[in-house]
Amino acid sequence: MDFISQIIHISLNLDTYLVYIVNSFGLWSYVILFLVIFSETGTIVVSFLPGDSLLFVVGALSAKSHLNVVFVIMILSFAAILGDTLNYHIGKFIGPKIFNKQNSKLFSKKHLMEAHDFYEKYGARTIILARFIPIIRAFAPFVAGIGSMPYKKFLSYNIFGGVLWITLIVSIGYLFGNIPIIKDNFSFLIVFIIVISVLPILLKELLRKYRKYR
Repeated sequence: MDFISQIIHISLNLDTYLVYIVNSFGLWSYVILFLVIFSETGTIVVSFLPGDSLLFVVGALSAKSHLNVVFVIMILSFAAILGDTLNYHIGKFIGPKIFNKQNSKLFSKKHLMEAHDFYEKYGARTIILARFIPIIRAFAPFVAGIGSMPYKKFLSYNIFGGVLWITLIVSIGYLFGNIPIIKDNFSFLIVFIIVISVLPILLKELLRKYRKYR
Protein backbone atom coordinates (compact mmCIF):
# COMPACT_ATOMS: atom_id res chain seq x y z
CA MET A 1 0.00 0.00 0.00
CA ASP A 2 1.54 3.30 -1.09
CA PHE A 3 1.59 6.48 1.01
CA ILE A 4 -1.50 8.08 -0.56
CA SER A 5 -3.49 4.86 -0.18
CA GLN A 6 -2.48 4.67 3.47
CA ILE A 7 -3.67 8.23 4.11
CA ILE A 8 -7.01 7.48 2.44
CA HIS A 9 -7.41 4.22 4.36
CA ILE A 10 -6.66 5.89 7.69
CA SER A 11 -8.97 8.83 6.89
CA LEU A 12 -11.88 6.51 6.10
CA ASN A 13 -11.32 4.44 9.26
CA LEU A 14 -10.46 7.17 11.74
CA ASP A 15 -12.83 5.82 14.38
CA THR A 16 -11.09 2.43 14.40
CA TYR A 17 -7.59 3.91 14.48
CA LEU A 18 -8.44 6.44 17.19
CA VAL A 19 -9.99 3.81 19.45
CA TYR A 20 -6.79 1.78 19.03
CA ILE A 21 -4.64 4.82 19.84
CA VAL A 22 -6.68 5.70 22.93
CA ASN A 23 -6.64 2.11 24.21
CA SER A 24 -2.91 1.73 23.51
CA PHE A 25 -1.54 5.10 24.65
CA GLY A 26 -4.01 6.35 27.28
CA LEU A 27 -3.28 9.95 28.26
CA TRP A 28 -0.59 10.15 25.59
CA SER A 29 -3.46 10.10 23.09
CA TYR A 30 -4.02 13.78 23.84
CA VAL A 31 -0.41 14.49 22.93
CA ILE A 32 -0.78 12.59 19.65
CA LEU A 33 -3.96 14.49 18.77
CA PHE A 34 -2.27 17.77 19.71
CA LEU A 35 0.64 17.00 17.37
CA VAL A 36 -1.67 16.09 14.47
CA ILE A 37 -3.70 19.32 14.70
CA PHE A 38 -0.58 21.39 15.34
CA SER A 39 1.17 19.88 12.31
CA GLU A 40 -1.87 20.16 10.03
CA THR A 41 -2.25 23.86 10.79
CA GLY A 42 1.38 24.74 11.44
CA THR A 43 3.11 23.53 8.29
CA ILE A 44 2.05 23.62 4.66
CA VAL A 45 3.93 20.39 3.84
CA VAL A 46 1.53 18.16 5.81
CA SER A 47 -1.71 19.99 5.03
CA PHE A 48 -3.10 16.63 3.83
CA LEU A 49 -3.52 15.40 7.43
CA PRO A 50 -7.15 14.91 8.54
CA GLY A 51 -8.68 17.95 10.21
CA ASP A 52 -12.49 18.27 10.25
CA SER A 53 -13.09 14.52 10.05
CA LEU A 54 -10.59 13.90 12.86
CA LEU A 55 -12.30 16.45 15.11
CA PHE A 56 -15.72 14.94 14.41
CA VAL A 57 -14.52 11.45 15.33
CA VAL A 58 -12.78 12.79 18.45
CA GLY A 59 -16.08 14.35 19.51
CA ALA A 60 -17.93 11.08 18.93
CA LEU A 61 -15.37 9.14 20.99
CA SER A 62 -15.58 11.73 23.75
CA ALA A 63 -19.33 11.11 23.99
CA LYS A 64 -18.52 7.45 24.67
CA SER A 65 -16.10 8.46 27.44
CA HIS A 66 -12.99 7.42 25.52
CA LEU A 67 -11.78 11.02 25.84
CA ASN A 68 -12.65 14.02 28.00
CA VAL A 69 -14.47 16.44 25.71
CA VAL A 70 -13.60 19.58 27.71
CA PHE A 71 -9.91 18.70 27.82
CA VAL A 72 -9.98 17.76 24.13
CA ILE A 73 -11.43 21.14 23.15
CA MET A 74 -8.93 23.01 25.32
CA ILE A 75 -5.79 21.18 24.16
CA LEU A 76 -6.76 21.04 20.47
CA SER A 77 -7.75 24.73 20.46
CA PHE A 78 -4.29 25.51 21.80
CA ALA A 79 -2.74 23.26 19.13
CA ALA A 80 -4.69 25.04 16.37
CA ILE A 81 -3.74 28.50 17.64
CA LEU A 82 -0.11 27.55 18.11
CA GLY A 83 0.00 25.91 14.67
CA ASP A 84 -1.32 29.00 12.89
CA THR A 85 1.09 31.17 14.86
CA LEU A 86 4.05 29.09 13.72
CA ASN A 87 2.76 29.13 10.14
CA TYR A 88 2.39 32.92 10.22
CA HIS A 89 6.00 33.40 11.28
CA ILE A 90 7.25 30.89 8.71
CA GLY A 91 5.40 32.84 6.05
CA LYS A 92 6.79 36.11 7.33
CA PHE A 93 10.43 35.00 7.19
CA ILE A 94 10.65 32.60 4.27
CA GLY A 95 7.35 33.13 2.42
CA PRO A 96 8.58 35.66 -0.17
CA LYS A 97 11.29 33.23 -1.32
CA ILE A 98 8.85 30.32 -1.61
CA PHE A 99 6.34 32.51 -3.44
CA ASN A 100 8.74 32.72 -6.38
CA LYS A 101 9.46 28.98 -6.52
CA GLN A 102 7.73 26.40 -8.66
CA ASN A 103 6.00 23.27 -7.36
CA SER A 104 8.01 20.59 -5.56
CA LYS A 105 7.18 17.30 -3.89
CA LEU A 106 6.56 19.12 -0.62
CA PHE A 107 5.03 22.32 -1.92
CA SER A 108 2.17 23.25 -4.23
CA LYS A 109 2.27 26.77 -5.58
CA LYS A 110 -1.30 26.34 -6.81
CA HIS A 111 -2.54 25.92 -3.25
CA LEU A 112 -0.51 28.94 -2.19
CA MET A 113 -2.07 31.07 -4.92
CA GLU A 114 -5.56 29.85 -3.99
CA ALA A 115 -4.95 30.89 -0.40
CA HIS A 116 -3.52 34.21 -1.59
CA ASP A 117 -6.65 34.90 -3.69
CA PHE A 118 -8.83 33.91 -0.73
CA TYR A 119 -6.88 36.30 1.49
CA GLU A 120 -7.14 39.12 -1.07
CA LYS A 121 -10.93 38.68 -1.16
CA TYR A 122 -11.73 38.27 2.52
CA GLY A 123 -8.82 40.00 4.24
CA ALA A 124 -8.27 39.22 7.91
CA ARG A 125 -11.50 37.19 8.02
CA THR A 126 -9.61 34.58 5.98
CA ILE A 127 -7.91 33.42 9.19
CA ILE A 128 -11.34 32.46 10.56
CA LEU A 129 -13.05 31.24 7.39
CA ALA A 130 -10.08 29.15 6.25
CA ARG A 131 -10.29 27.05 9.41
CA PHE A 132 -13.19 25.22 7.79
CA ILE A 133 -11.54 24.63 4.39
CA PRO A 134 -8.86 21.91 4.05
CA ILE A 135 -5.56 22.95 2.41
CA ILE A 136 -6.54 26.64 2.55
CA ARG A 137 -6.53 26.19 6.33
CA ALA A 138 -2.81 25.46 6.28
CA PHE A 139 -1.87 28.09 3.70
CA ALA A 140 -3.94 31.03 5.05
CA PRO A 141 -1.72 31.93 8.03
CA PHE A 142 1.33 31.44 5.83
CA VAL A 143 -0.06 33.98 3.35
CA ALA A 144 -0.99 36.33 6.21
CA GLY A 145 2.66 36.27 7.27
CA ILE A 146 3.78 37.06 3.72
CA GLY A 147 1.28 39.89 3.53
CA SER A 148 2.66 41.36 6.73
CA MET A 149 -0.66 41.40 8.57
CA PRO A 150 0.11 42.99 11.97
CA TYR A 151 0.72 40.14 14.40
CA LYS A 152 -1.66 41.48 17.06
CA LYS A 153 -4.47 41.61 14.53
CA PHE A 154 -3.60 38.15 13.24
CA LEU A 155 -3.49 36.73 16.75
CA SER A 156 -6.98 37.94 17.64
CA TYR A 157 -8.47 36.32 14.50
CA ASN A 158 -6.30 33.25 15.06
CA ILE A 159 -7.55 32.71 18.62
CA PHE A 160 -11.20 33.27 17.73
CA GLY A 161 -11.02 31.09 14.62
CA GLY A 162 -9.09 28.30 16.32
CA VAL A 163 -11.42 28.03 19.30
CA LEU A 164 -14.52 28.29 17.06
CA TRP A 165 -13.29 25.58 14.67
CA ILE A 166 -12.32 23.07 17.35
CA THR A 167 -15.34 23.69 19.58
CA LEU A 168 -17.89 23.55 16.76
CA ILE A 169 -16.66 20.40 14.98
CA VAL A 170 -15.88 18.46 18.18
CA SER A 171 -19.29 19.41 19.60
CA ILE A 172 -21.09 18.25 16.45
CA GLY A 173 -19.28 14.91 16.70
CA TYR A 174 -20.09 14.72 20.43
CA LEU A 175 -23.80 15.32 19.84
CA PHE A 176 -24.40 13.36 16.66
CA GLY A 177 -21.47 10.98 16.13
CA ASN A 178 -23.05 8.06 17.97
CA ILE A 179 -26.49 8.15 16.40
CA PRO A 180 -26.93 4.58 15.05
CA ILE A 181 -27.38 5.51 11.38
CA ILE A 182 -24.27 7.73 11.52
CA LYS A 183 -22.23 5.28 13.57
CA ASP A 184 -23.04 2.41 11.18
CA ASN A 185 -22.01 4.45 8.14
CA PHE A 186 -18.92 6.21 9.47
CA SER A 187 -16.85 5.81 6.31
CA PHE A 188 -19.57 7.41 4.19
CA LEU A 189 -19.85 10.22 6.72
CA ILE A 190 -16.11 10.88 6.58
CA VAL A 191 -16.30 11.11 2.79
CA PHE A 192 -19.28 13.48 3.12
CA ILE A 193 -17.37 15.72 5.56
CA ILE A 194 -14.37 15.84 3.24
CA VAL A 195 -16.55 16.65 0.21
CA ILE A 196 -18.43 19.40 2.06
CA SER A 197 -15.12 20.83 3.30
CA VAL A 198 -13.55 21.07 -0.15
CA LEU A 199 -16.76 22.04 -1.96
CA PRO A 200 -16.01 25.80 -1.89
CA ILE A 201 -12.66 25.19 -3.61
CA LEU A 202 -14.21 22.86 -6.20
CA LEU A 203 -16.99 25.31 -7.00
CA LYS A 204 -14.52 28.15 -7.34
CA GLU A 205 -12.35 26.08 -9.70
CA LEU A 206 -15.36 25.09 -11.83
CA LEU A 207 -16.52 28.71 -11.99
CA ARG A 208 -13.04 29.83 -13.00
CA LYS A 209 -12.89 27.29 -15.82
CA TYR A 210 -16.41 28.19 -16.95
CA ARG A 211 -15.47 31.86 -17.22
CA LYS A 212 -12.25 30.97 -19.01
CA TYR A 213 -13.89 28.90 -21.76
CA ARG A 214 -17.10 30.87 -22.01
